[in-house]
Amino acid sequence: MLEGMTEIMETKLEITSWDEKPYREFDDGRKFSRAEVVLAGTGDGLTGGFFESLLYYRADGTSDYVSVMEINGTLGGRSGSFVLQGSGSYDGTTARVEVAVVPGSGTGELVGISGTAESVSTHADYPHMPLTIRYELA
Repeated sequence: MLEGMTEIMETKLEITSWDEKPYREFDDGRKFSRAEVVLAGTGDGLTGGFFESLLYYRADGTSDYVSVMEINGTLGGRSGSFVLQGSGSYDGTTARVEVAVVPGSGTGELVGISGTAESVSTHADYPHMPLTIRYELA
């Protein structure tokens, strides 16, 4: 891989643990919730990670959320970890999240990584989370 060239990795991470707890609930069915999620790699170089989300649920079950995620493994032949942050939504059928690499979060051989990632998933994908990562290595 050439430095400064955008690469794309399409992968799936396995959700091995999802611990979600509401911290404010309303009589009309709305609620605020916090989720801690552990991820495992599926054999393509990413070894796993975790994310935390703060979620707002409407009474109809749809939601919007913000997330911070750490990913560990190998990208472009280089190993380390990096952090992603962003926001998403769930429309009752499909969860969508768009995140960006937090500047300065790369470790090991991934120091200087930049880029974005997105995930679009439905209940049929569970326990896997499809993830498309667009990245550049320094």
